[in-house]
Amino acid sequence: MLLGLNVKNLALIEKAEVEFAGGLNILTGETGAGKSIIIGSVGLALGGKASKDMIRQGEESASVELLFSVDDEKKREALKTLDVTPDEDGLLIISKKITQARSISRINDETVTTARLRAVTGLLLDMHGQHDHQSLLHRQKHLEILDEYSRSETQQLKKQVADGYRTYQSLKSAMESFSLDAEGRRREADFTRFEIDEIENAGIRPGEEEELSARYRKYVHGQKIVSSMQTAARAVDNEEIGRALREVESVVAYDDGLKEIHDSLADAESILNDLGRAISDYMNEMEFDEEEFKKTESRLDFIRSLMAKYGNTEEAVLSALAEKKETLARLEHYDELAEKARKEFWAQERKMLDLCEKLSAARMAAAKVLEERIRAELLDLNFLHVDFKIEVRRLPEFNASGFDEVEFLISTNPGSIPPRPLGEVASGGELSRIMLAIKTVLADTDDIPTLIFDEIDTGISGRTAQKVSERLSYIAGKHQVLCITHLPQIAAMADTHFEIKKTVENGKTVTRIHRLDPEEQVEELARLLGGAEITEAVKENAREMKRLAEEKKKGLKRREMNHS
Repeated sequence: MLLGLNVKNLALIEKAEVEFAGGLNILTGETGAGKSIIIGSVGLALGGKASKDMIRQGEESASVELLFSVDDEKKREALKTLDVTPDEDGLLIISKKITQARSISRINDETVTTARLRAVTGLLLDMHGQHDHQSLLHRQKHLEILDEYSRSETQQLKKQVADGYRTYQSLKSAMESFSLDAEGRRREADFTRFEIDEIENAGIRPGEEEELSARYRKYVHGQKIVSSMQTAARAVDNEEIGRALREVESVVAYDDGLKEIHDSLADAESILNDLGRAISDYMNEMEFDEEEFKKTESRLDFIRSLMAKYGNTEEAVLSALAEKKETLARLEHYDELAEKARKEFWAQERKMLDLCEKLSAARMAAAKVLEERIRAELLDLNFLHVDFKIEVRRLPEFNASGFDEVEFLISTNPGSIPPRPLGEVASGGELSRIMLAIKTVLADTDDIPTLIFDEIDTGISGRTAQKVSERLSYIAGKHQVLCITHLPQIAAMADTHFEIKKTVENGKTVTRIHRLDPEEQVEELARLLGGAEITEAVKENAREMKRLAEEKKKGLKRREMNHS
């Protein structure tokens, strides 16, 4: 779960440190206090787009840090597949630093790409704001929700379909590659034979070009080599070293200190004599054969022309030879290979259709159960009259997800009009309640430990708000939940309550976040209930609301225990 949030120099926030708890974490505050900045900072750390304009005025950089605790072994294994490992205490730190020039994301101090960051955080936290509620207007989201609900029945089938589709696409490409007519095949086969003969007749061997290049350089620069070696021979034939050695030999018996000089001169003379013999031997063997030079030059040009045509190295040319032999064999057995490719493709197509049928049947069965559960939740969320349907329709062609298209339909006035797509019927507030109903149903199967709800109370009040608060509390029994709200009915259900407040300090506007104790929670509920003027009656009302909320939570827990 999300243990903590640390924000520095972001917009109105100079510094904010929050330690979250399990269960339902509620965040409240006056309009404009910075609630959206707090949740927005989490979104930034999760891979959201950052801008230098977000940096607090007068500062060089801003940063956001999230501290997660990962206790579940399956979650650890999933993270390991992404090359991410929590420390020995199961802690994982995700951070983002925003500077004037760029932003940098890190996981446990390792810089990561945005794509990898989102893959990791997608296993740990799920955010739901107005944008996510709007995603319900897209049919692809409906398929994702149905598959999430039916995961135990469809997960393996989905994998088989996805793997099978990759094979299907590969076999389709292979089959479509057999498109040459007889005349085209004949021309290509003739040209391929010519290339094979050209490479084979060359008799090229690995390393030959390098050997010929060395020999060619020696021939081309032969005159320079001879001149330089003659000069070198004269230099090492200098008698001065020998004369020096004889002079020292004549006096070395009188002073032991001269022995080292004598030995060094003797070594130098020996080395020069060896060099002189080596140079003489080289010069004796040095010869220039005009015919051999022309043969070397011709062979080198030929090999380089082959390399320019078939590859940059001898190995690449020989590899091209093997490929061309395979191409020729394919052309010579074209009809039978084409027939084989067609049969393999048709067999895979039949296999795919069978897998897609099984997956579709599993989805249809799950859809019937899911639509009833969502309908029941919607009724509990104060949709007084609702008809909710999940349609599973067949697409003209299958893809990596099967051949199903899923769409959620709803009617809030049963009997008057049939259920229609959500976008034609549901308002923004209704969409948020529908998403909450879905999350409630998925609470048992969803393995993401932390859920954040922003704007879940859009367009609701009264009894509906009470129902929404109960659903949030139910989900918080299975996940850690963070929720921003302005409704007292939802705030009263908090297991942990934070107040976000904007103040002026040293002439600067700052946002602070503070964990409320029980009495402070009552004060904040009273503010949400009473507005500008908070009387004792309002405070008493707030205490009663908090007491009833605690009783409601106990009742929900008892019901859950009896259900399990």
